[in-house]
Amino acid sequence: MSNAQGATARKRRVFITGSADGLGHAAARTLLGEGHDVVVHVRSRARLTAVQELVDQGAVATIGDLSDIAQIRDLAGQVNAIGRMDAVIHNAGVISGAHLMVVNVVAPYLLTALIQRPQRLIYLSSAMHKGGRASLDGIDWSGQATTGSYSDSKLFITTLTAAVARLWPDVYSNAVNPGWVPTRMGGPSAPDDLRLGHLTQEWLATSDDPEALTSGGYWHHQRREEPHPAVEDVQFQDRLLAELARATGTTLVR
Repeated sequence: MSNAQGATARKRRVFITGSADGLGHAAARTLLGEGHDVVVHVRSRARLTAVQELVDQGAVATIGDLSDIAQIRDLAGQVNAIGRMDAVIHNAGVISGAHLMVVNVVAPYLLTALIQRPQRLIYLSSAMHKGGRASLDGIDWSGQATTGSYSDSKLFITTLTAAVARLWPDVYSNAVNPGWVPTRMGGPSAPDDLRLGHLTQEWLATSDDPEALTSGGYWHHQRREEPHPAVEDVQFQDRLLAELARATGTTLVR
């Protein structure tokens, strides 16, 4: 497949978490330039200046610290008050620290459960998910202690993607490996193309290309790849969903 964005039938409304910088900011800027309605997200009021350029172009800004369960819930309410999204890009993430599992896994789970169901869901994964451990034993989902690795968190979010695709057949749910790109997280010497790092998310969120209108994929630069075997394990998917429901008190409606 070419790296072209592909035909887009109509304007979409897209919510992107972690829009203050990096891939989230780049995707928001591109989608606004293509005429879509974009809802951006920053961690705090102090970070609103980071998306002022996008707001000036018509984006709507939302605020919420994804390491805080109460603020995640409030963020979902802000998004629902704006109206139904056509697509949600779960872009925000951290690479380490006690809040790793909350930001990288719990937040997208809760937002998926609480935001009015869109037609398309895109979750940011990583090639590093293949080094993750398919074990939920001892994971602290509260952010009080550092448990699990970045690779583990990306394995879990890729598994969540597949679980949503299975349970919600009316939604296109896909995971994207953006590659190792020169963002704040990736570092200035990262070897991959920054444009390709956010192209696939935009394509899955807005395109009417037949391949974009599929679900359950793990994508890298608009091509499907095989994920870690645990991702497709229905029992592991269900264990993960049960753990997240227990930790948050919120069950994903099936």
